Amino acid sequence: MAEAAAFYILATLILGFGALVITAKSTVHSVLFLVADFLCVAALYVTLQAPFLAVIQVMVYAGGIVVLYLFVVMLVNLKRPPEAHSDPRRLGRLGVAMAAAVLAQLGAIFAVGWVKPAAVEGTLSPQNVEQIGRALYADYLIPFELASFLLLVAMIGAIILAKREL
Repeated sequence: MAEAAAFYILATLILGFGALVITAKSTVHSVLFLVADFLCVAALYVTLQAPFLAVIQVMVYAGGIVVLYLFVVMLVNLKRPPEAHSDPRRLGRLGVAMAAAVLAQLGAIFAVGWVKPAAVEGTLSPQNVEQIGRALYADYLIPFELASFLLLVAMIGAIILAKREL
């Protein structure tokens, strides 16, 4: 009973902080709400008895990714006035249609899961952590390195764009 209450409280906090991330007026406040959201997700992992995932959530997302976001926010000039015109190539209707398609897919996934629930595996044990490590650094080494390279290129690009305007 207490686990269910903790889940619903954390889920409400996660949704609330997620809404604050996209509605905050200040970009820095938005990033801080994102940190709070990531910490609530880590607390949810703790309630699911997955402490390894909780620690990784805090270290990778609440620590590393948010620091990267804050650097980008501080480097990019946010004081410039908004553009006077809108882009005529913007495809608003297509975006709404694609969002509706994604929502329909999520609904279908939920419906299938509701009809035929998946079997829940045990908690994350040290053997599972070892299997994750082996898979990440052996079987999926190339995609892992490509993702890290992509993040590096994005960070360098953001710095170059910020330097060009300074």
